Amino acid sequence: MLTLSTLKSPKGAHRNVKRIGRGQASGQGRQAGKGHKGQKARSGGGVRPGFESGHMPMYIKLPKRGFKNAPFKTVYAIINVGDLNERFDGIEVTRESLTTQGFLNGINKRRPIKILGQGELGKGLTFKGIAKFSKSAITAIDAAKGSIEGKKE
Repeated sequence: MLTLSTLKSPKGAHRNVKRIGRGQASGQGRQAGKGHKGQKARSGGGVRPGFESGHMPMYIKLPKRGFKNAPFKTVYAIINVGDLNERFDGIEVTRESLTTQGFLNGINKRRPIKILGQGELGKGLTFKGIAKFSKSAITAIDAAKGSIEGKKE
């Protein structure tokens, strides 16, 4: 019968801790598994990954090929049309109104805004100063007799 007094860990679940530098009898005394002197034997010693003993490292030797767009990528704050339907009531949708309604917070307050067409829009909202719209968002806004002032993409 299994009770609190008979509980045991499964076999191999617990290993004894290797007590380094606690005398010869422990089997890890003297150099404590670090060999004889040298950089790797010192406290805080060792070399960084990719270090090749003063040679020119491989990652610098190899040619860099291609174009990387990551530094230039534009990240948008994304908002769905269905979410706007719940909180907005026939008013203008601007960056300030989205912030006060709690759609934009943190770093998204500074990012350009993109409206996506997921969900239903039942109100004719006016969008001002929004950077991008998906095609499905534009059709949903037009179907709800809303308007977009400024950029349309």
